Amino acid sequence: MIKIGLIGLGGIMRGVHAPGIKASGAFEITAVCDINREALDKFGDAYEIPAERRFTDYRDLIACPDVEVVDIATPNDVHVPIALAAVAAGKAYSCEKPVALNAPDAIRLEEATRAAGLPSMICFSYRFVPAARFARDLARRGDLGEIQHVAIQYLQGWGLPDVDCPLRWRFIKARSGSGALGDLGSHAVDLVSFITGLGVCQVVSQCETVVKERKLQEDPAKVGPVDVDDYANFMAELEGGATCCFQISRLAFARGNYQRLEIYGTRGALVYMLDANADNRGTLDLCIGNAMRNSRSFVRTEVPACYHASQMSAFADILLKRGDGLAATIEDGAENMKVLDAVLASQVSGQWVPVQ
Repeated sequence: MIKIGLIGLGGIMRGVHAPGIKASGAFEITAVCDINREALDKFGDAYEIPAERRFTDYRDLIACPDVEVVDIATPNDVHVPIALAAVAAGKAYSCEKPVALNAPDAIRLEEATRAAGLPSMICFSYRFVPAARFARDLARRGDLGEIQHVAIQYLQGWGLPDVDCPLRWRFIKARSGSGALGDLGSHAVDLVSFITGLGVCQVVSQCETVVKERKLQEDPAKVGPVDVDDYANFMAELEGGATCCFQISRLAFARGNYQRLEIYGTRGALVYMLDANADNRGTLDLCIGNAMRNSRSFVRTEVPACYHASQMSAFADILLKRGDGLAATIEDGAENMKVLDAVLASQVSGQWVPVQ
């Protein structure tokens, strides 16, 4: 069993990471860390973590001899400092996305991780949706022909002004780096590259803050300014000349966690969808070959069982040097941040911006 320490015990850790770590059967959760003592003790009690291995300072957890690797699910502004501390201690890490506030910080972590020879995983969790993995194989083995056009939506509705959503860290640029772009857009950018194999070359964007003030968490009678995007729409040129349109929003009425990716090639097309109201396995509709093209038919296609995968099992595979190699690493995280930086730069300049 791999001894893992968990840093950041918020919703994503409680709802996704920790259950996945337990279900993998590969890890023993030996220590936990959160700056909120109440949350720390509640989580520690649930997972039967001894009091001496419940930390409020991530540096103490990383220094703990009972921790071999760490899992980071904190606000974005401390991803890099925590991961760098883990690297300095010779401990591998998995980390939530986006990996950093900006590309230079992500590159700094990438270089440090490589220099230390340590494994890493960045939690682009939709790489583990069976339908996305099946779509990847179809696109990359040439079933669609040469890819011409891609369009992706990632829509949620929890940021609408009539939803009781206070001014938390996701709405503060100094803590999050960006809004819907980093929260949802990072996943969308990763899905496009993961499935098609095509990187983003240049972008032109429109990113706006619609809800400009939100109630303070500590005093709901007062409001504070929001300085990140509520939506991000951008066009991209992909490697090989294909085009891609991204529509990213946290203001989409009635959408819970909705993704739709369409890929059009010279010999076929596919539509991948994921909806919070479904089972999180995703669906795949295919139109391949002239017979289907002439009838304009997209057929719902069953996803083979071999495409089922687990993010935290994949982290164990990385650590044990096995598995399919499809999980994202710090290299993928840094490339993703370069695209996000270009999108933000284009919003300022109003021009096409190359991905550096």
